[in-house]
Amino acid sequence: MPQNSLMFAPMAELSHRALRELIVSFTEGSATRTGSLPVEFFTEMISAAGLVSGGPFEKWYLDPGPRPGLLVYQLLGSDIETIRAAAELLETTACLGVDLNMGCAAPLIKKSGGGIRWMEDGKKAALLVGAVRRVCSKRLSVKIRLGPEKTLYDEEAVFARLEAFCRRLVDAGADLITLHPRMAGEKFKRRARWEYVTRLRQALSVPVAGNGDISSINELLERLREGPVMIGRLAVQKPWIFAQAAGARIDEASVLEETALRFLDLLRRFQPPEFHPSRARRFFRYYCDNFTWAEQLRNRINREPALSGIAAVIRGYVADGLAP
Repeated sequence: MPQNSLMFAPMAELSHRALRELIVSFTEGSATRTGSLPVEFFTEMISAAGLVSGGPFEKWYLDPGPRPGLLVYQLLGSDIETIRAAAELLETTACLGVDLNMGCAAPLIKKSGGGIRWMEDGKKAALLVGAVRRVCSKRLSVKIRLGPEKTLYDEEAVFARLEAFCRRLVDAGADLITLHPRMAGEKFKRRARWEYVTRLRQALSVPVAGNGDISSINELLERLREGPVMIGRLAVQKPWIFAQAAGARIDEASVLEETALRFLDLLRRFQPPEFHPSRARRFFRYYCDNFTWAEQLRNRINREPALSGIAAVIRGYVADGLAP
């Protein structure tokens, strides 16, 4: 894995083909003639149980476009056998790898026994990695947090437990660890502790990607000099950020309207109608931060039931001179 690997994070209702297409339109367009930096795309978390049982919307989650060779499917579940079976189904797909979600701290996920709950039992987590490794010939990664507790109770104790947990995963066959350096109960108001990413990189024999709180292109480039980086919210707000990381010069103000409208068109093309309202609102929750009076624009968009209405709101907002 290259030292400066760049990844788009698995984000619910966001890490789908429409947004990947939008990002690729910047990274592989004429704007990036100054350089190249392949972006790995992680899917939003896919229910292992839903995949195995053949849920009605699974084909949308499994759509590998537009760059299957750079796509990583993230699996979520609470049962070793079910996740193993799901990984085995993915073995026949064209993709870069499979990722195991051991970091989601959403209440419903925790209650079901998935996500961060795996970090409560290192032995069981290693058994899961081993079971998936036996059926997966592709890259196998795991996304985690600092720990399953609500807050950081003791820095050294937390790192010792984290290191031991990750060593179990690596010994069981994990090729890559992605660390979101917050505890399970810490929200975004608490800054991500990147020093733990650095320490974990020094402790493990496999690459460690860092994820959390990158807010600008300069910060992204600085983090990339240290090792692999995964970004989420910033990439939704600024889908051209990956192109900028590759050396492209983009006048952000000049592409705001066009990018928003292109996203709506891609959403219409690559997601089922049932997904349109939630995916559009989730995207504009972050993208609107590029505009003046962002909250006002978000509220207008959220009142629109159809993509055509959202497009009209955006055009009117720009026509009224409220874009930068």
